[in-house]
Amino acid sequence: MGIVLQVLFALIFLASLGLAGMKLWRIRRNIFLGTPESLNDRKADRWKHMTLFALGQKKMFSKPLPAILHGFIYVSFVIVNVELIEIAVDGITGHHRTFAPYLGGFYTFMISLIEVLSALALLAAIVFLARRNVLKIKRFTQPELKGWPFKDANLILIMELILVTAILTMNAADFQLQQLGAAHYPDTGKLFVAQYTSAVFSGMEMHQLEIVERSAWWLHILGILFFLNYLPYSKHLHIILAFPNAWYVRFTSPGAIQNMPVIANEVKTMLDPSATPEPVAFTPKTFGAKDVTDLSWKSLLDAYSCTECGRCTASCPANITGKQLSPRKIMMDTRDRLEEVGRNLDKHGSVQDDGKSLLGDYISIEEIRACTTCNACVDACPVSINPLNIILELRRYAIMEQSNAPQEWNMMFNNMENNQAPWQFNPADRLNWKNEI
Repeated sequence: MGIVLQVLFALIFLASLGLAGMKLWRIRRNIFLGTPESLNDRKADRWKHMTLFALGQKKMFSKPLPAILHGFIYVSFVIVNVELIEIAVDGITGHHRTFAPYLGGFYTFMISLIEVLSALALLAAIVFLARRNVLKIKRFTQPELKGWPFKDANLILIMELILVTAILTMNAADFQLQQLGAAHYPDTGKLFVAQYTSAVFSGMEMHQLEIVERSAWWLHILGILFFLNYLPYSKHLHIILAFPNAWYVRFTSPGAIQNMPVIANEVKTMLDPSATPEPVAFTPKTFGAKDVTDLSWKSLLDAYSCTECGRCTASCPANITGKQLSPRKIMMDTRDRLEEVGRNLDKHGSVQDDGKSLLGDYISIEEIRACTTCNACVDACPVSINPLNIILELRRYAIMEQSNAPQEWNMMFNNMENNQAPWQFNPADRLNWKNEI
């Protein structure tokens, strides 16, 4: 029976890694359907930014209590994955707690730390479930979260509860088996939590304890492998993508609007025929973006990295005042459309026109017009996402390709073209205000 379980474990483990790897490869491919953008400068600053904002979660601490609770889950996730190395070795070799005899007191410390973090993660998951389902905090109940997104968040938290409960149950039963002198259960020392929780199993016989311990062991590892394959379909993909997304941050001034080099060159030569045009690394197919393939790959990485936390929407003045715009919805719609384009590519071998586009079918003109470009959403995002860039590219397409702008905007554009100012007066009269002082 032992060798059968080892082979079964190895097959499940390798198959899970393979399936997860295939999905992650498709996501990478989808991201690079976007237009080129070079973001490889200032490497020292990029290391610093990734350390502070992805690893250190600096922006989370604008709300201290959720930040601390999120930290419990995050640190537990990272540290527990260290234990997965031993679990994988145990499953393939058929041994139990392979590293315990070699690491001694350090092993006791590590497993105790994992227990404490698991207990804190259990508490945090319960609180987060209550915030979403009992307290019903506003940013977790807005329209874009209806249906699957709301269920997805709850499912992840329930999975977290199951996984950490499995760890604590496994260790408690294991510790009790050690006290009974069971074979193949090496001494782990006095584990910080298990030495107390093992009392729950004090009246059970050895074979019953082994069933509990083995069941919890399999539940934990199968849960982890299921989570690994569920992750690419969930908002919790940010666990992985937060790091590259923080690394490839755009180091521009907050709220700066990027010019299109081809247009900048045309304006410069129009104002000064002797001006030397700047070299253009990439000539765009359109002015602005109609669909996801017109957006930069960085904007598509942003879409996949979105945590759906809603901090961007909660800080958006347009949304607060009742406008249709929700920066979180912008990112969710971009990701959903990109997934649809990816399925199209899988089916046909190349991206075929399906009669849909990001602008119009997913994001409306009213949404992008409501944006004030105040940069509040960018400043609020804990994982360095920039919804504003997508909004501006869609708005650029609507105005420059579709001539779709409100009459008030068209008046301003005409004045800027003819008078070099938003107001309707002769440029020669620009300094007349001085005469009124």
